[in-house]
Amino acid sequence: MRNIFTLLGLALTLPATALAAEGKRIQIKGEMIDTWCYFSGVMGGPDAVIGSAHHTCALWCSAGGIPVGLLGEDGQVYMVLKIEGDDGSAGGNTQLSLASHEITADGIYYERDGLKYIVVEKIVADHGITNLNHEDYGPVPGFAIPEPKK
Repeated sequence: MRNIFTLLGLALTLPATALAAEGKRIQIKGEMIDTWCYFSGVMGGPDAVIGSAHHTCALWCSAGGIPVGLLGEDGQVYMVLKIEGDDGSAGGNTQLSLASHEITADGIYYERDGLKYIVVEKIVADHGITNLNHEDYGPVPGFAIPEPKK
């Protein structure tokens, strides 16, 4: 028990910067996505939960507090922790204007346990919704509509 208190005391005396992971500045271009639908597959495969076909759902998820991600051109998903100093921006009203938009972001990149994170310090460019896949999937993809019970 004494060892636990010794380790805890030591940890509390270390500078906070020594405990935090060191980030790397990056600039990345990609689409702001709804992470729940992207990772869970609840609305179909990854191609169906991006772009204009998934825009309305992305709005609802973001407004409901689901964290947003940035799907980079490199195919990696970066969990967005913060955007331009707004602590509540990872899910919620700040994202309503960026859902499904392709952006170029400048920020600090972190990786932990195989997950990639970004603190977006500046949105360098907002290219709008560039993935117009609603022509392929419709405003609500057919596979997202439950089968009627017989």
